[in-house]
Order: sequence, then structure tokens, then C-alpha cells
Amino acid sequence: MVHVIKNLPTLAVYLHGNEKNNRFCYSRRAKLRYPREIFALYTGKVKGCLSFNGSNLVYVSENCTMFGFSQLKLPSVLFSFKEVNNLCSIALNVPCELESVCDRESEDSDVQNGNSTNDAYKLELSRKDCLTNSNIGNLDTNQPSSFLEETKNSGEDVIMYLEETNEEVLSKRILKLSRQNKPKSALAIYKSMTFSSLKPDLHACNSLLSSLLRNGMLDIALKNFNSMKASGLTTGHTYSLILKAVADARGCNAAMNMFSELISSKNLKEKIDIVVYNTMISIFAKANSWYQAQKIWNILKDNGQVGTIVTYRLLVCTFVRCGQNELAIDAYSELIRNGLSPEGDTMHAIIGAYSREGKYDSALNVLQYMLDNELKPNERACNAVINSLGKAGKVKLSFEVYELMKSLGHAPDAYTWNSLLNALNRANRYSEALQLFERIRNLQSVILNVHIYNTILTSCHRLGLWDKAIQILWQMEASEIPVSTASYNQVIGACEVARRPKVALQVYYRMVRKKHSPDIFTLLSLMRVCIWGSLWNEAVEILKLSAPNGSLYNAAIQGMFLTGKIDLAKKLYTEMRERGLQPDGKTRAMMLQNLPRRSMRNRRRNVQNYKF
Repeated sequence: MVHVIKNLPTLAVYLHGNEKNNRFCYSRRAKLRYPREIFALYTGKVKGCLSFNGSNLVYVSENCTMFGFSQLKLPSVLFSFKEVNNLCSIALNVPCELESVCDRESEDSDVQNGNSTNDAYKLELSRKDCLTNSNIGNLDTNQPSSFLEETKNSGEDVIMYLEETNEEVLSKRILKLSRQNKPKSALAIYKSMTFSSLKPDLHACNSLLSSLLRNGMLDIALKNFNSMKASGLTTGHTYSLILKAVADARGCNAAMNMFSELISSKNLKEKIDIVVYNTMISIFAKANSWYQAQKIWNILKDNGQVGTIVTYRLLVCTFVRCGQNELAIDAYSELIRNGLSPEGDTMHAIIGAYSREGKYDSALNVLQYMLDNELKPNERACNAVINSLGKAGKVKLSFEVYELMKSLGHAPDAYTWNSLLNALNRANRYSEALQLFERIRNLQSVILNVHIYNTILTSCHRLGLWDKAIQILWQMEASEIPVSTASYNQVIGACEVARRPKVALQVYYRMVRKKHSPDIFTLLSLMRVCIWGSLWNEAVEILKLSAPNGSLYNAAIQGMFLTGKIDLAKKLYTEMRERGLQPDGKTRAMMLQNLPRRSMRNRRRNVQNYKF
């Protein structure tokens, strides 16, 4: 293990040897072991230095003895002679505790024979592991330097001797290197600064962390984040960066666990600002996890934080996208109570929430607020308001919003036309709906879909226009539009209103041939139209072919009674009871009213024979 020792004493440095084997040695006092030794005394600053008249490289291999410390052996390393002074300055000026400084560490300790000290530390300075650069103060980040070349192969724990001690200057270098996407070089300066008890500014720390994350160095970034957190070099932006990176790499749960740890710490809780909360909400919004987003919202309020426009935009849009319209309305109401002005995205989303909840007046108010603030509502918001007004039967307001939509430059689409047709149907203005449908069909820019066809089939059903309904049904099939069971039900219903039982049966048989399964609404409509059309056998056949259903039997029995088919109604009633189906109150009453009017004894006997 390589260590640097705090408060190293004054050293004496001397040179000796011949031209072939030059040596550089240093100790607490000069020891003239050889008659030709030349030494210079160092006390943190060079007092004097003689020229070295040998090779321009110095071979370092001797020992250094200090006050009470065991010898520190320097293995074979080549330094230029001008770096000799710096080698001593590092030992004299580094004010740090025992600390690891190299990535490729060796934990060997060596006790020299004959030394009175019990402990020994072996200091290994390798050119490939720990670089001493006397010109780091003049490092040009735009030009490749020896430092940058060395750090490419070194780990993230490289420590350098910093001749420059100005924190502002070094922070700017970290910032510049981080922006140039050189995280290792920036990290080396940051490590060296903290090693020398120098603090980089917060902007430089955040930029370094961002650079590490951009290059996929999450583990190193987390280690560096913990160092920043311990040194108090973090801001809300720092936590946002690391939480987002953890969520992307390890999932939302890992980010939530880290966030819980941060807010549980009293020292860090004050630094968790609204930006961090917004980051967490955006993480869960991206995953469509509305429950976790709501949880962060509650924590935010419990901790006395006040949301911003961004906070409520994230909440409203997330809740609306996940179908939680009531939560979206609550978040929007809180935004207004806090005196904030909502953004366009927020208002577009809340219009959809109000519309789906049937609050057409609130949706209309938000739309008017957008117009008053010179914001242009999008096509989707206008359609949502038209649809909401149409469901409420507000035909006039629906068409006014439609005109507004056109004035804003939005072209009405199939959703717009279907909303307007529904509005007319809700107001019982079926003839006007048919007229509007003919206008829509003549527009080449509009592609009719199954929703528009089903809406207009409803109009035909209400008016009893069976021929028009059948014509539209054939058009749907010819246009290869998927015809649903609901479409056939509307046509059969139109035939029922128009008292066209045979046509209704033809539509039913065609429906079966098209492999559409009839539902209870189809069978009830058929049953009613067959009974009113005196198609008794067909009605009984429908009962036999369909699954046992009490509503269907009740409709058949009641229809038989009303048309005078008492015996057939009683027969169906007995069959109904045998199949375990329960008659409703109206069916029971009709059965009692149609019992034989004989003696009381016979009437009681007949009542006992029938199981009500």
C-alpha cells in the first residue's frame, strides 16, 4: 500500500555516485558516506542546489530516514533532473493523512535489517502509477500533455502534486475538462484537490459528476458522489443527476431507495430541494407509475415544500395519462390555490380530465382561460370539450366550440364529427343528425369510421328508419369497415320500431352467417319484434337456440299475455321454472291475473300447482 505521511520533517538531499550510476538520496540529515558526496539542504524551499554533471536522468534507489519513521525505499524510477526539486517538495508540502494514492497499490511493508524502528512503510513511486508533474499549474487542456497521457492508463485514484493551489483556478480546470468530455483528467484534479484539503466549487463538482455519468461510469460516479456528500459539496442538482442515473441503470425502485435514504438524513434533508422532488416525479412519470408519483407528492407536502409549475405539470400529465382524473384535478386545484399560472401542457391535460369526468363547465372555463392568455388550444383539447358538451346535450355550445376550433386553424376530424352527432342525438334531434351525416359523407377529407356509422345508426333506430339503417349497414360492409354486434343491434332495433319482424329476422340470420354472436340486447329486440309481428314459432325457436336467460323468458311470457296467447305464455312459464329461472314481478302478476275464475278451492288448487 502506498501512503503519504502528514507533516513530513525537513529533509536533506544529496547526490553521489559516478556518471554511470548516479543516485539521489534524501534523509532528515545529510550523512557523508562517501568523500565525494554533494548535498543540498531542503526546508520546503530549495536553499541551494548544485548542478549535476552526469546523465540528465537520476536513478533513485536509496533510502530515506526520518524522525522516528522507518525507512521509505524508492525503487528504480527515472526522473529528469529538473524534477528532483519537485520530488522533495511533494514530500514536504502534502498536508494529508495516511491515504492511498495509487490505483495499482502494493501493500508490502519492509523492515530494514539493523534499523531501530519497528514499523516500516514502503513508498513505491512508479512512473506508470503515480505521476509527479511540476508543470501541472500550467496544464493546457486543449493540448495533449504528459499528465493526460499518463491518466489514460491510470485508475480513477490518481493523485498529483498540485503546484497551483488556487481553488478557483483548479475548479475552472475541472469544469473545462468535464465539458470537453475528459472525465478521468477532471477526476484526477478533483482527487488531488481533496487530497490537498482544497475544495472545488459546487459547479465544478456537478459538472464532473455529469461527465462521469455521460460516459457510463456509474460506479465511479457513485463513489465520487459519496465523497462529495461527505465533504458537503452537493446541491439539489447533484442529487437529481445521481438519482436519474440510478433510475436509468438500476430501475425506479433503486432510485426510490436512495431517495428515501437521503430524506431520512437530517443533514441532507435540508439540501433536498424541489428540483430533487421534480426529478423523482419525472422518473415515475416516465414509467407511468402514478402511485409512486403521488407518494412523492405527499412527501413533498409533508416536508413543507411548495411545488412549482414543473411539479404540477408532471403530476397532472402523469395522472391524466394513467387515467387518474380525480388526482389530476386535485393537483390542478392545488396549483391554482398556490397562485401559479399553469402552462399549456397542463391545461391541455386537465381539459381532458374534466371532460372525462363530465365536468364540461370546468373544461370550458379552462379553454376560455387559454384564449384569454393568448394560448392556442390544440385540436385534441377542442375535441374533448365538444365531446363533453355533447354528452351533456349542450348542442349550441358544442357547435360554438366547433366554430372556434375552425377559427384556430384546426381541421375537424372523425372524432369531432362523431362528437357533434352524439350531441344532436342526446338532444333528441335525430333528423338534424342525419342531415349532418350526409354533409360529412360528402366531405372527401373525412374518412368515416365505425363510431360515426354506429352513431348515425342510433339516429335511424330512434326514428324507425329501417331502410336507411339497412342501407348504412350495407355501406359499412362494402367499405370493409368492421361491423360489430352493436351495429346489427341498432338495425334490428330500427326494424322493431318500424314493426318489420321479417326484415329483423333477415338481419339476424345475416349476422349469424357473418359469425357475430348475438348478445342479450339482440335477442330481446328480436323477441319483441317477433311477438308483435305474430311470429310465435320464431319466438319459441329463439328461446330454444339461446342460452337460458330469465330476462328473455320474461319478455316472451309478457308479450304472449299482452297479445292474447295465454296458453303459450303458461307453457313458457312452466318451461322457465323447469329450467330454474326466476320470473320477475310483472310476470308473476300476469300469471295470477290469468288464473281460471272458478271456485275458491279450485283457485287455491291452481295456485298450488304453479310454483311462483
